[in-house]
Amino acid sequence: MSLGLEIDAPSGGDILPIIKFNATSGEFLAVNREQQADGTWKSDIVEQELPFKFIMDLENIEVGWLSFASGAPDFVMVRIGEKKPAQPTEDHKKAFRVRLYNKTLGMRVFSSSAKTVVRTMEALHNKYEAERGANAGKLPVIEVPKLETITTKNNDRRFKVPVWKIVSWVDDPGVFGDSSPAEDPAPQSDPAPTDDDELF
Repeated sequence: MSLGLEIDAPSGGDILPIIKFNATSGEFLAVNREQQADGTWKSDIVEQELPFKFIMDLENIEVGWLSFASGAPDFVMVRIGEKKPAQPTEDHKKAFRVRLYNKTLGMRVFSSSAKTVVRTMEALHNKYEAERGANAGKLPVIEVPKLETITTKNNDRRFKVPVWKIVSWVDDPGVFGDSSPAEDPAPQSDPAPTDDDELF
């Protein structure tokens, strides 16, 4: 099923913990927040080296709208397959939100409204849809082995985009549960072993 985000038509608190992608610098950045002794919160930004590998909850990917006009992210989203909400304001851009997991990062929420990233996620989700029937009950292991550089039509701007690859399928380790990416993930017990020890 297509994500239904026609990114050529008029177009990034995220619920923590998050991981984000900078399409200009080409960096995956994990945002780790820790409460200080005085009660304030401090963010520690950690760049993720490539290749980057994780399980992605593509079955429950959310699509809709994202705005940063207020200074904080404002999501208006539904799970894929549900009726898409109307654009709340002109500042809201078409976007997706999805959960991912590996043993180093734990549970993370990844979202983007960048057209370049949305296009690549659309292609990844189409591949997931094509392969899921032969992998019933399993979740896709996604790897980002490298980035690609793309330019605008006028060749005046350059962006980096992830190269997403489905490298294997694993039994559901029970880390995602039934909650959507909009909710804070609950603490998880040790996941069941899978065929991919690198993830767990």
